[in-house]
Amino acid sequence: MKELLDMNRIPQHIAIIMDGNGRWATERGKDRSFGHQAGVDAVRRITSECTRLGVKFLTLYTFSTENWNRPANEVAALMGLVLTSLEDEIFMKNNVRFRVVGDRSRIPEAVNKKLAETETHTAGNTAMTMVVALSYSSKLELTAVTRKIAQEVKDGKLNICDITEDTINDRLWTNFMPDPELLIRTGGELRISNYLLWQIAYSELYFCDTYWPDFMEEDLHKAIYSYQSRQRRFGKTEAQVEAEEEKK
Repeated sequence: MKELLDMNRIPQHIAIIMDGNGRWATERGKDRSFGHQAGVDAVRRITSECTRLGVKFLTLYTFSTENWNRPANEVAALMGLVLTSLEDEIFMKNNVRFRVVGDRSRIPEAVNKKLAETETHTAGNTAMTMVVALSYSSKLELTAVTRKIAQEVKDGKLNICDITEDTINDRLWTNFMPDPELLIRTGGELRISNYLLWQIAYSELYFCDTYWPDFMEEDLHKAIYSYQSRQRRFGKTEAQVEAEEEKK
């Protein structure tokens, strides 16, 4: 499949909902934490391949604010896994910068410290940025943006009439990167699960039944090939898009 890809049309930002870890483990008679560990191996694999393909931003939905409602032992195992996975040299080996978006106030102190250390340690890497959405909720993000804008209006720093889409974009937790061109969800579920709701307004969506631990480079190539097979119109007609492409 890789040889069919147009290397000049690789999406610069791919977002992934890494679903299916728990079910993958359960079907093998294992504890759900076993699936999350296998999921880390998939992260390493796909991060390396995205770097090789020339992807500039890879955003991974790692832990939602709703996931705090899971059993305490599973949450503890996930937080511990975050700590150990950040020891991996994949960032330096692949020249990958590490960033985090989400509500850090609920994350354990030791994990927060390691997250900050990894962000600092990898800040100079330039091949790709891996963004981990941790304790993340798109609704929470948009609520925080709304509160910030309201406070700026109240303080006289912003006029209501001057509020635009850019006003919101500039205050999002993701304001340092472009919106995703491609959103992939593994595991067979057909929903967005409160993930980057504003940012994926015009993203191409790709769903597959493969559980995240089994998601291989070939699966990534299939998703990108599907993306490249589509015409992105952004509200225009097919004829308009084709006419614009002919002028290029």
